[in-house]
Amino acid sequence: MPKRSLAVQLDDAVQAMLVSLRLRPEKAPDRKLAPLLEIARELRLLPRQEFRATLRSHLQRRTTMNEAVGVSRAEEPAKFRRPNFPNIAPYFLVKDAPKFIDFLVAAFAGTERIRVPRPDGTIMHAEVAIGNSVIEMGDANEQYPARAMTTHLYVPDADATYARALRAGATGVYAPTDEHPSGDRWGEARDLFGNTWYIATRRSQVSAPEGFLTVQPYLHVREAHELIPFVEAAFGARTTGLHKSPDGLVRHATIEIAGATFEVDEADGGVTATESYLHVYVPDTDAVYARAVAAGATGVNPPYTAPYRDRAATVSDRFGNMWFLATYLGEDVT
Repeated sequence: MPKRSLAVQLDDAVQAMLVSLRLRPEKAPDRKLAPLLEIARELRLLPRQEFRATLRSHLQRRTTMNEAVGVSRAEEPAKFRRPNFPNIAPYFLVKDAPKFIDFLVAAFAGTERIRVPRPDGTIMHAEVAIGNSVIEMGDANEQYPARAMTTHLYVPDADATYARALRAGATGVYAPTDEHPSGDRWGEARDLFGNTWYIATRRSQVSAPEGFLTVQPYLHVREAHELIPFVEAAFGARTTGLHKSPDGLVRHATIEIAGATFEVDEADGGVTATESYLHVYVPDTDAVYARAVAAGATGVNPPYTAPYRDRAATVSDRFGNMWFLATYLGEDVT
């Protein structure tokens, strides 16, 4: 393959810098471009006047809409999600969930919140808090087999977290580097269960972009350009930061559902497609379930009221992802 010119390398790096694309260190641009890329990292935080005007107009419209229905953005999630729980959480189904819990605690300074065993000693459900997020898990079974998933972590110190992950048994793919085009300090590790962890720290004093959770599910899918309209139609999602290659492949997108986000890109170039489990709190499980099926999802479990006061349902999409939908019904006061 012919060597790319410095101009082409600079253009590619600046385009990728606008989103948190993964980048192997060996694909980093020539070091001669470092001063220009440092300037670009600073400039990307300075939006154009037209952008500020558009954003102001958009926020004013959303404020007006919220006032019209009598709710605020801050109040809305509390009505339908469980307290102290994010709107989106990855749900890991693994072989030997207790060992996975130990890994999360040791590698990522997680705090175990709950563990519900089955009569045979396997874990039916467990939760581990990491930063401002929650990871859910259980032991895999025939209905819900184990899947290797990808997760993006924003942490205060990527190097320390990466080192802890290796001590806890993970395998390093590459150590944290400042050469990532997003401008973040970024590394990658793989745990004993086959899951991939992108470990990142913002180079500013903020540990994650505004609105991001510590734990971001990251979906690598084939035909990602078709997943995006599906989640928009099914879950009322909103896509931001969409970055495509010249031939139309989704290189990165951030997708928001009810105030929380996950990330998506095209599985190509040696990146294996993943099939993920995601737990999503929505305002109305019954309505979202119906919309998801109408958008092409397959119903797995129709809406029902769970003993733990969630209105729950499950759908799977054609990309192999399974979505556990839930609406919190509040404490039982009867």
